[in-house]
Amino acid sequence: MVITIANQKGGVGKTTTTVNLGAALALMGYKTLVIDMDPQANSTVSFIDPHDFQNTMFDFLESGNISFEQVVQQTKINNLSIMPSSIALAKLEAKLVSEIDGHFRLKDKIEVIKYNYDYILIDTPPTLGLITINSLVAASHLLIPIQASYYALEGTDDLLETYEKVRVRSNPDLTLLGVVITLYDKRTVIAKDSESHIKKLFGNKVYSTYISKNVRLEESPAYKESIFTFAPESRGAIEYRQLAEEIVKSV
Repeated sequence: MVITIANQKGGVGKTTTTVNLGAALALMGYKTLVIDMDPQANSTVSFIDPHDFQNTMFDFLESGNISFEQVVQQTKINNLSIMPSSIALAKLEAKLVSEIDGHFRLKDKIEVIKYNYDYILIDTPPTLGLITINSLVAASHLLIPIQASYYALEGTDDLLETYEKVRVRSNPDLTLLGVVITLYDKRTVIAKDSESHIKKLFGNKVYSTYISKNVRLEESPAYKESIFTFAPESRGAIEYRQLAEEIVKSV
């Protein structure tokens, strides 16, 4: 299963979800690969030191000479590997826009290796450009993190429109896996109102597990760890473990 985690609104927990959902699935025994398609490379630095690798997703997608094995890196977590990113990936958009098969590049490049993994999670940038389109075309499922805030659904129409266009034109098998509510603070009226609006729009596609606001989740990337090694008893660890279990049961 290839899951693209996308929302063009920044700060909604895409990378946090990618990193910790990937770690949770790996710790459950599933062979998992994280593909970092965000030039900010936050998923990458959450697991490995930028000085420990040479090739990145830019090299893999831009060059015909760089193999999967030359890019993929094993993390400290058993069953979890990552294909790292770097700021160079930002140059990919300009290169792909003039190519007739530009939006199929990622799909074509991972076609052979995707069957080696139980789950592949793709982290995306906060835009709906060609990098995100590539990620949607390559995926079997879309997971949307939405922050429980006043502007929760801002831009969601654009994302869903892009999702439908990809389904019609490039990837008819793409399925909306679900919506996960993030940065949830049950003490606030805004969070409860946002929850109501999100459920009204997405119905039973909203997972019952919410990811709460959690200081430990914010701190763990600085130590290049997932929440499960940084603070395994924290609320964040419990919630991401529950989300992983919910996702596994739903497919």
